[in-house]
Amino acid sequence: MCGRFTLTDSPPAIAERFHLDAVEPFPPRYNIAPTQPILILRADEHRRAEDGGVRRVAHLARWGLIPGWTKDPSSIPLLFNARSESAHERNSFKAAMRHRRCLVPASGFYEWRRESGRRGTPFFIRPRQPGPIAFAGLWETYLAADGSEIDTATILTTSANAALSEIHERMPVTIAPDQAERWLDCRESEVRDVADLMVPAPDDLFEAMAVSERVNAVANMGPEVQEPAAPPGAAPPAAQGSLF
Repeated sequence: MCGRFTLTDSPPAIAERFHLDAVEPFPPRYNIAPTQPILILRADEHRRAEDGGVRRVAHLARWGLIPGWTKDPSSIPLLFNARSESAHERNSFKAAMRHRRCLVPASGFYEWRRESGRRGTPFFIRPRQPGPIAFAGLWETYLAADGSEIDTATILTTSANAALSEIHERMPVTIAPDQAERWLDCRESEVRDVADLMVPAPDDLFEAMAVSERVNAVANMGPEVQEPAAPPGAAPPAAQGSLF
């Protein structure tokens, strides 16, 4: 699963990497949690790029997809992840898999290695090469009873690769920049045409390091959450706020 991630690359770096006209300024975010707004990149439904390809636009969406058919969002679980192996079959995701695929820019993500059946050591997992990456995502626009609209999104996951499997059995699906066009182009590609993209990342893409338990608390949003974990025997830093 992917329940926390980070986006600290600059808006110009994101625009350059993913061929966007521009990205609105935003501050670095070190501890993004479900229900918070996240940046998503999706295909422009009204215009194509000058070369005929997908024109990409950046939007904010609530992290936690609400299917369009939902009458009461409180009656469904918080859908911040979707299993890539079965998303095309599930009522909550299958329409978005076919028509509303997106990218979720990130600078890395967090995962917790389970110890004695409990959530244990947090790890920060980041790309070895500098620069933003993109998770495969799905989006929907939810129309509330009062007529208001909210864009929502989820991140697709797959089996962890060999390098990360000792930390957790799942990881986000990562879309390489040169495959972004194919993932986003829902007009030209069926789900079966992008199935080969929903696989574990190469073993050498990421590196992982144990970090401070401060990341456990959603209220901790600064760079201190990425400080290395305390040495064995040392007292861990006190986490503030409530756990997600």
